[in-house]
This record gives sequence, structure tokens and C-alpha cells, in this order.
Amino acid sequence: MRLPLLALYLLFVTTIGAQTLTFDSQTANEPPSATVVRFAQGINLDGKLDEMEWQNGQPAKDFWETFPADTSRAIYPTEVYFGYDDQNLYVAAICRTKGNKFVIPSLRRDYRAGGNDNITFVFNPFRDKTNAIVFGMNPYGVTREALISNGGENREDFQENWDNKWRGESFIGDDYWSCEMVIPFSSLRFPSGAAEWFFNSYRMDTQSNTRSTWHRIPQNQIIMSLAYMGSLRFEGGAPRAQTKNIAVIPYAGGGMRRDYQNDKPTDFDGNVGGDAKIGIGSGLNLDLTFNPDFSQVEVDEQVINTTRFEVFFPERRQFFLENADLFGSFGFERANPFFSRRIGVTRDTTTGEGLQNPIYFGARLSGKLNDDWRIGLLNMQAARNLDQGLPSFNYTVATTQRRIGARSSVGGIFVNKQNFTNFTDTTETNPDFNRVVGFDYNLATRDNAWNGKTFVHRSFSAQEGGDDYTHGLNLEYRHRNWNVEYDHLYVGEDFNAEVGFVPRRGYFTSGVEASYIRYPANPQVVEKGPVVEARLFSQPGDGLTDRNFMAGYRWRFANTSRLSLGTGYEYIFLFKDFDPSRTGATPLPGGRGYGYWRGGAEYESDNRKRLSTGLEAEAGQFFNGYGYSLSGNLQYRYQPLGSIDLRFSYQYLDLPAPYASTALFLIGPRIDFTFSKSVFLTTFVQYNDQIDNININARLQWRFAPVSDFFLVYTDNYDSLDFGVKNRAIVAKVTYWLNI
Repeated sequence: MRLPLLALYLLFVTTIGAQTLTFDSQTANEPPSATVVRFAQGINLDGKLDEMEWQNGQPAKDFWETFPADTSRAIYPTEVYFGYDDQNLYVAAICRTKGNKFVIPSLRRDYRAGGNDNITFVFNPFRDKTNAIVFGMNPYGVTREALISNGGENREDFQENWDNKWRGESFIGDDYWSCEMVIPFSSLRFPSGAAEWFFNSYRMDTQSNTRSTWHRIPQNQIIMSLAYMGSLRFEGGAPRAQTKNIAVIPYAGGGMRRDYQNDKPTDFDGNVGGDAKIGIGSGLNLDLTFNPDFSQVEVDEQVINTTRFEVFFPERRQFFLENADLFGSFGFERANPFFSRRIGVTRDTTTGEGLQNPIYFGARLSGKLNDDWRIGLLNMQAARNLDQGLPSFNYTVATTQRRIGARSSVGGIFVNKQNFTNFTDTTETNPDFNRVVGFDYNLATRDNAWNGKTFVHRSFSAQEGGDDYTHGLNLEYRHRNWNVEYDHLYVGEDFNAEVGFVPRRGYFTSGVEASYIRYPANPQVVEKGPVVEARLFSQPGDGLTDRNFMAGYRWRFANTSRLSLGTGYEYIFLFKDFDPSRTGATPLPGGRGYGYWRGGAEYESDNRKRLSTGLEAEAGQFFNGYGYSLSGNLQYRYQPLGSIDLRFSYQYLDLPAPYASTALFLIGPRIDFTFSKSVFLTTFVQYNDQIDNININARLQWRFAPVSDFFLVYTDNYDSLDFGVKNRAIVAKVTYWLNI
């Protein structure tokens, strides 16, 4: 049965005045609850909520502001409704607004939540407050989905590249907008027959300049934190896992490539392959891939690197993303035993440069065994590098994780890289095998006041071992007015994680960071306060080598802009000669230390505006000379069709002769154009003076069916000195998601 939209709307939405409640810290932190009611039939997916069944349940309502303050209910109400049947979960929301001048950066799916109007739904079916599934929508009906891991304590825990099959639509009224979603249970992992899930929702409203959440989240916590979840109770039964849950995703592609640098002829090729997703029980998923092709993955954003170590670039390939934390969150970011981008990489025996080998096939089993146990098992086989005759490797990773207490856990990992050919590398650049075994303990208290981790890992290789251990610990305390964090890390000289990310070995470092947060009465300033950081480095047998100290002050303003000022001292002992410009200039002499002072500032403008910017500037001493840098971006939004984002980085090194005095410049305009909610064009141009390269990458995507795409990708690389072509490629690829 249907009701007129206006009448139903009046039933659903309370008045603005009813939302103004007196703040009580005890009741404010009590978990709210809502109900999911059984629907006799599906809905007409139009975003209007004009089905009678929506009003049968208790909605998630009475949202709390979390910005600019966190002590009152949201001025403009939000109500979220839930329903289900044997096949689908139904979600709908009504969002009251001040007007309808929405900020919508583009029609591209998987948008970023900050700086635009949208609502996000966070589901935690296993009630562990550690891993969650995210769905979201904006007033124009643009959708997004993501995964949250590790309790959502850091932005890196948000996997926005994850895709799944579901549908949603929106509707814009006079003083509100609404949306409806149909999410197949086959797209979710949940405990079969459980009558309660955990849930939270957060909403960005640019017109009132507020952010709000269903379960109140304190202002000093990140808005996606899973420590704060309400309860969803299923009435009339409970959803059960689908007995037949199989999806096949075949692809076909082809293209042409030419290597002009090495004067090779144009290479024409074609490929077919595919992935499969098989649900096993209620919480496990088996991912299979055959002859995978990742040509459609967006290129990395380049950086100017004046440090001595490798730069980290995140994983973007879809196959590796679901439950990625089960494999990739062991250790620390700079001492990680498994980094999926290493799969298929061999090393040139002369230069040590990484070379990508094709992957034949792979399998990955991951997910929940029950409320307390998670497991992960991955196996992938790579091909040989025929051009240089380098070996074929097999990669195996096994992990397990057990919950302890409310949100803490203990886990173990085993990583094995095995040479499956008769190739012998006398340089040991590509060893016959490499293994890592490790154990981690993750701490997260119920209220998220304390977070931390400690771990110990050991590597095993064909050559005799020695100091092949790594150990780390970090502990963070979050209070309304204080954030304090301590960490230390030891990486042995012989610790070798071939399939991990360990850019530096043979050192011990420890550091502390503390910030004091004030909430001033000035309505234009949301937060402000000082911050200090200190870090020490030492090496076995050499004692203290490097040390850093920084002191600064930060402001966060009511218009969402930010400002940070700081100054610091850095001391680095170079054991080897080093050219910080990385341009082949005369290197700084090793065997001596360099100490220098620097100052800097960071600023982010109000990103709700059509024109916004982010700037970071530094100046001061640098090794035995001086260094100056300016980096940031300038973005113009031509909503709702897209944006132009001009990213840049300029560094000038002024070192005494005969060392490098040079300017390093990187500029990367990125142009996003969305013809519709299903056709997107991204063009990324990057000029990198440090590596003498100009890269052009244009990527056209047509989503012709749910999670089914056609891609056309053009890539060009030029020498920035003479504009000669280095290499060029154009690739077409089509994928189709088929439920069996």
C-alpha cells in the first residue's frame, strides 16, 4: 500500500524544535537502537519512501552533531529506516535541509564524504566493532561503498576501492532529500540467523555546515570510528546467509603498446580471464582469479622524493581489497611483512630494479569463522619474466586473528615466496625462497580511549640468517583534551621480507607525539592547540644516529578550513654518500652528520567552495645548505559534472658547490568529467622534473550494468628534456558481473 509522499513525510519527520535536547554525557553515550522489519514485497526504488511498510519499524533518528560541536542534537533531523526479506536488505533515509543548494563535486561513484552533501551507512553484522561494510549516497543519487577495518581508527582503514553489487536512488523535495537502497544479502557477509547487527550512520550537510552521527561520536574521535555503534534488531525473524552465493566476473581486453626508448616494434595483444567470488557459509568468501589483468587501475600520484628511502603507494587492485586488513595490517607501515603490490615482482640482477611478471592465477579465502575468529589464506602463481629470463615465483600467505575482549585481538601471519623454476641467482637478488613468520597483538578499548599494537616477526631466507627479527610497539591515549602517542620499532639488519614493505633495515627508532586540544568560545574556531613531536634513531654498534624534534600549533575553523604552523630540528648521520636531489649530482659525503632547522605552515581552505586549495610550505636549512618547498593543490568544481584539480610540488635545494643546487618541480593536473552517473572520464597529466618524465593517463569508464564496466585507457610517457616519446599504450577492457 502507498501513501501520498507529503502525508508519509509528516509522519516520519519530527520538527526541528523537537531535536533540541539538553546534553547529558551519560545518556548521550548510550547506544541507540532501531528495528529492521520484514517486508511482504520489495519496494519501488525511486528514493521517495512512499511504501507503507517503511513506517512499521523504529527508525534510527535523533542524530548528534559531531561538527562544529558535539554536545547537541542535529538542527536538521535525519531518519533512517530499515526493512528486509529473504533476498535483500532495504535501507532508506530522509534528510532535512536548510535549502537545496547542495555541494556535489561530480556524478562519479565512490566519492569522498568530506566537503559535500551525503549520508553514509555503516554496518557491523558480526558486532565486533572492528570490521564494517559501508554504503552511501548523495542527493543526486550517486552511490559509494567501502570497507572499514581495524576499528576505523585511521583514514588508511577506509578501503574505498572495494566494489559490490547493489542499487540505490534518491529524491529531492522542498526542504529535504531522501534515498532508498536495495542491498542483496549475497553482497554481505553476516552471521546467519543473528537477530541483531551493530550500525551507525554519519551525514554531511554543507548548507548548515554540520556533520552528525546516529550514535554520538566525541569530537576528538574520527567520524568513522567503530567504537561507537548502535543496535539494529530484526523483527519477525532474522536474515539467513544465501545457500547459493556465487558471482563470476569474466573480462576480455586487448591493446597496443610500443616501447620507443628501446626501439621495439608495436606490440598488439589480447587477453581473457576473470574472477569469481564464492560465499562459503555465513562469513567466509573465496576469491578466485585466472589470468588477472589490472590495466584499468588508476596510476599512482607521483611525488618528489628527497629522502633516502622508498615511497609507499597503496594497493588499488580490486582482487586484493576485501578483508585486506587480514593480510596487510600486520606490523607497522614501515615494517610490513606482506604488501600485495610485491606479488609478481622480480628484480633485475644488475640494477635491482623491480620488474612485474604476469600472474597466472590466484585464490584467496578470507573472512569470519565465527564471532571471535577470522582467517585468511592466499596463494598466487606468477609467470617467468621471459625478456630477462627471471624466475617464476609462488606466493602463499596464511593469517589468523582472534578477538580478545571487546575490540582487541591477537593474530599470526606466515608469508612464503618460493622459486618454482630451476633458475639460480648467484647475486641473491631473487632468492630461492623467502619466508616471514609473525605475531601481533592489537589493543582497542571499548570507548577507544586506548589503542595500540605490539608485534614480533622473523624472516627466513636461503642464505644464513643473523639479525633477522623485527619488533614494534605503539600505544595511543585519546582524551577530549589530550592525544598522546608513543611508539618504537626495531628492524634487524638481516630482516628480509621480500613480499613486504620494509624500506630501511638495521635500526631502532622511538618517538612520542602529544597534542593539547582546546575548544574555544569563539564560534569561528572549533579547535586549537599545540602539538609536539620527538623521534630518535639508533643503529646497533653505532649508537644514536638521527633525531627529530618539532613543535607547532594547529587551528580548525568552523568553515572547515585548517591551519598549522610549526618549526623543528632534524639531525641525520649519513653512513654513505647521498644525493638528496636524486638527479645524479655530486652526492653529499657520508661518514658525517648534518643538523638543520626548518619551519613550515599548512593550510586547507573551505572545501565546500567551488574553488578550494591546500598549501604546504617549508623553508630553512637542509643538510649543509638550504632548502625551500611549496606544494599543494588548487581545485575548481564545475558541479555536478566534475572538477579540475591542479596538484603541484616545488622544491629548491641550495647546497654549496660542488653539491646539488637545483629546482625540482612536479605538476599534475587531474581532470574529472562525469557525463552521467555511469560514464566517467579521468585525465591525469604528471610532469616530474626529478625523473625527467611527462606522463599522460586518460581513463574512460562506462558502468553499463551493476559492477560491470567497459574501460578505455590511454597512457603516454615523454622525456621532459626533449619531449621524445618513451612509451605509449592504449588498452580496452570489458568486465561483467554475473550472479549464478
